Amino acid sequence: MTMTIQRLLSQIFTLIFLIPSLASCQDKMTINTGYKAEDFAQSIKRLEEMEQTALSKAYFASGCFWCVDAIYERLTGVVEVVSGYAGGHTPYPTYGASNTGLTGQAEAVVVYYDPNQIDFATLLQVYFASQNIRQFNGQGPDRGSQYRCILFYQNQEQAELIDQQIKALEKQLGPGKVAAEVQAFDKFWPAEDYHQDYEANHPYHPYIVNTSIPRLKRVMRTLPELFKKSE
Repeated sequence: MTMTIQRLLSQIFTLIFLIPSLASCQDKMTINTGYKAEDFAQSIKRLEEMEQTALSKAYFASGCFWCVDAIYERLTGVVEVVSGYAGGHTPYPTYGASNTGLTGQAEAVVVYYDPNQIDFATLLQVYFASQNIRQFNGQGPDRGSQYRCILFYQNQEQAELIDQQIKALEKQLGPGKVAAEVQAFDKFWPAEDYHQDYEANHPYHPYIVNTSIPRLKRVMRTLPELFKKSE
C-alpha cells in the first residue's frame, strides 16, 4: 500500500514538472503536416507568376485569411492577394496542421500592390481598421495561435512605419497594447488551392455571410475612399 502511494505521488510530481516544460516547447514540436503537392499546385503557380512582376509586396496575418483576402483584394492599387501561412517554424504547413496550433504558423496573406497607387502605410491603416486590435490570438470567433495577428516587415522603413502606427493607436486609444505581433519576414507558404479567393468563390458560405462580409463592410464604411469604385 505504501509503495503504491509513493508511486502515485512520484507520478503526480513528474506531471507537475513536465506539463510546464511541454507547454514551453509546444510551438517547437515537429509534426507531420500531411502535405500533398497536388493540393497546392495552383497556389504555387500563382505565387510564382506574381513574383515575376515588379509589384511591391506586404505580408499580414489578421485572423482568418478568407476575411483578409476579401478586404485587400478590393483596394485600389492592389493587384493580387494570395492566402497562406507565415510566422511559424514548421515547413510545408497545411490547413489541418496549422489548426492544431503546433506548427507556429498563422493564417496570412501576401498582398501584391502598385506603390504608385497605394503605399505600405495605407495598407497598415486598412490592417488596423479591419480588426479588433486588442484581441490576442485570434479575430472575432476565430481563436488560437493560428489566427493571431502579425505584422511582417521586410526592411527598416516598414519596421518604422509599423512602430509609428502602433504607437499612435496606443496613444489614441489609451491604456492597453495593440495585440498584433511584429516580426521580420522570413517565409511565406501558400495555402491550399481551395482557400484562394474563397469569399469570391463561396459567397453564400455561412462563415463568409456571417463573418467575412460584415468585417469587410465595416472597413469599407471606415475608409470608403480606398476601395475600388466597382465595389
